[in-house]
Amino acid sequence: MRHPFAIEKHCLKLADQHLTYRLYHNPEAPADRHLVLLHGAGVAGLDTWHALIAFTSQWRWILVPDLRGMGDTHSPDGHEHPYSIHTLVADLAALVGHLGWDAFDLGGYSLGGLVAMLFKQQHSAWVQKQYLLESAVLDRPDWGSTVALRQRYTHAAAHLSGEDARQGIYQFLDAISPDRKIKPEAEAMMVARLAARPQGFANALNAVTRAINELDRDALVAAQGDVSSFIGGRSVDPMHQYHRHLAERLPNWHYFLVAGTDHSLPFQKPRQIAATMEAELLRHLGSSGI
Repeated sequence: MRHPFAIEKHCLKLADQHLTYRLYHNPEAPADRHLVLLHGAGVAGLDTWHALIAFTSQWRWILVPDLRGMGDTHSPDGHEHPYSIHTLVADLAALVGHLGWDAFDLGGYSLGGLVAMLFKQQHSAWVQKQYLLESAVLDRPDWGSTVALRQRYTHAAAHLSGEDARQGIYQFLDAISPDRKIKPEAEAMMVARLAARPQGFANALNAVTRAINELDRDALVAAQGDVSSFIGGRSVDPMHQYHRHLAERLPNWHYFLVAGTDHSLPFQKPRQIAATMEAELLRHLGSSGI
């Protein structure tokens, strides 16, 4: 099926990274509204968001970058290098600055969710409506359990850096989606995507684990604006408990259970999630009087 958006692929050359990004353009959108979508660890932006974007109509421009170590983004020397989460935030600031975007909606999946929240915390005035799909560090109500879960990802990352990358991938999947129920061919595709750049995947997991030791989650959550949070119906109960609690406690937090999905929800239900994102944008615009 032909994608309804016009798509341009570009590269922003920073001193230590060549950042590849795609711009989706819909001239029929009702307003000149912009959206940035950030992918999760190990899987490129195109794979994560391409299908979902096809079901949107409210944004004239959608920016989908490939974060460091993933997709078509590479270091100039061709090697995989470790980095911090704050480096990803700085990369995004450089990219939107390069494009001249100073007001946009922002969505993030998994790793991308944490980058999106930190970006909002540091550049509040630039970010309007927000979307989080099973964001990293919002895994469990208890912070100790969240830290313990990240240690399991660290063990997976150690295998990704060795000869048996697939063992690390399955350790990661078992930790993040213990109750996943998908067809064998779909899981094989997922594993193949994650295995494309195993060291880049490992660096992404380790960047989140290091961030755990320095961030204040309560302060991070408090710094967010109007958030629509999506959690897979098959994801673990503690994650649902935490997001229900946030929605009950915070007037700006809106929780959505996506039935029949696990952590791979943007791949599994792109049409449904896109429809909810657009409905949430219209709700937000109505409530803010814009």
